Amino acid sequence: MRNHNVVRKFGRTTGERKAFMRSLAKNLITHGKITTTEARAKELRPYMEKLITEGRTATLASRRTLISKLGGPLSVKKLVEEIAPKYMDRKGGYTRIVKLGKRLGDGSPMAIIEFVK
Repeated sequence: MRNHNVVRKFGRTTGERKAFMRSLAKNLITHGKITTTEARAKELRPYMEKLITEGRTATLASRRTLISKLGGPLSVKKLVEEIAPKYMDRKGGYTRIVKLGKRLGDGSPMAIIEFVK
């Protein structure tokens, strides 16, 4: 049964989709907020929430898990040392999605995803 297995595929294969989410997550960690389509932002939010929750423990095992999910130690270092400590007393909801208008080129709904302060 495939009950509640809803994932946006974005016209990509599984490997491409994982790399795409990894890229979006790295950009969000690096820049603090990114402008993307609404569907991409909605798919990125739970991915980032899980990464931040993992980064809050700041153990060696959690760092290695994050490196395997993000693909590099530089963004993991920023996540564990700068971003995750801000949310130690927060139970969830680390990111915010702000809807913008439609994109001029194709009319796709746009949104900003950013960290909650």
